[in-house]
Amino acid sequence: MQLEGITALVTGANRGIGKQFARALVEAGAAKVYAGARDPASVTDPGVVAVQLDVTDDASVRALAAELGDVQLVINNAGVGAPALPLDIDLEQARWEFDVNYYGTLRVAQAFAPILARNGGGAVVNMLSALSWFAMPQLSNYSATKSAAWSLTNALRLQLREQGTRVVGVHVGYVDTDLTAGLEGDKVHVSAVSDALLAGLRADEDEVLVDDTSRQVRAGLSAPLSALYPDPAAA
Repeated sequence: MQLEGITALVTGANRGIGKQFARALVEAGAAKVYAGARDPASVTDPGVVAVQLDVTDDASVRALAAELGDVQLVINNAGVGAPALPLDIDLEQARWEFDVNYYGTLRVAQAFAPILARNGGGAVVNMLSALSWFAMPQLSNYSATKSAAWSLTNALRLQLREQGTRVVGVHVGYVDTDLTAGLEGDKVHVSAVSDALLAGLRADEDEVLVDDTSRQVRAGLSAPLSALYPDPAAA
């Protein structure tokens, strides 16, 4: 996919990975980059066009789609997460994470797929995670939302193939953002994620594995469960 001269929409573009995606697209020569956020005033990067978008609100998504008829690339980046064990998580929090991470991705895809078709196909990018494939008890619900979004990504890829729209899933381990501020472990810089995505788009890849963590977990899916979830008592 050629990035120079395209028009793109990035959701959750006021901070973290989304902010970096928008910035990288501008630097790559995109003609226009719409930066979606609940509060457009929180989008401060020069070169982008701030737009109001709440991915949990049907009317907000539909209104933006009616306004942005020139979009050729959609990056579903908006996401939330909060540590909680599966037996302890508040169900309202669990629903909120699913509403943003899964249903938000679905809402945006449904609203913008016809626009992409009219504009030659383009691409939908869904920001996923290595936790799409690997469950951690303290991030169990977040992992469940990303597993669901991974399945959705694969299904969208099959359905949108006929209209020439590429659907790309991006997987990565911990990224150094506000979301992981309280978590320990190695973290990649947001620029590594945007670099990998732009390279993947240019190479027409369907799946972008950003770091060693995502590559190792992906490769381990065909192994016995004990390979991903070893029992310390059996050692």
